[in-house]
Amino acid sequence: MNRIVTAKPLTRAAFAEFGDVLDTDCDTHFPINNGKCERYHDLAKVEAEGPNARVLISLFKGTPYEFPLKLTMVERHPFGSQAFMPLSPAPFLVVVCHDGPEGPAEPQAFVTRPGQGVSYPRNVWHGVLTPIGAPQDFLVVDRGGDGTNLEEHHFDEPWEIRLPE
Repeated sequence: MNRIVTAKPLTRAAFAEFGDVLDTDCDTHFPINNGKCERYHDLAKVEAEGPNARVLISLFKGTPYEFPLKLTMVERHPFGSQAFMPLSPAPFLVVVCHDGPEGPAEPQAFVTRPGQGVSYPRNVWHGVLTPIGAPQDFLVVDRGGDGTNLEEHHFDEPWEIRLPE
């Protein structure tokens, strides 16, 4: 079996089955504040279920990984969605998997363009935060509350994730 995945550009259409793309390339925007601000509205569904659930807003400081990336683990969150929006124009790697009969299926990988973020719905397998080339800060919206909201899957053999040429 071929265990190499080459990342492709992140687009709404290519990513739709895994979650939402967060960017300003949408039709859901309108002016506010007397026309001094443009609101890009309702870009993703935020999910927070389970005991004492609440929505959290956090800042993450991510450290880059070396490429090609050896993907050994993916995770998912059964009680809540998780959104990542970079605070700089640098791209980052997004890795997702469909749910297969024995855990996550073959990974798919995407490279964001500047200004894009992603939101994963509950129970979508995804890789960890993966900046490319330099440290990067992110605004993260996810679920807090009681219960274990993290499930990890470790692959028997790692996948190799390559960036596009």
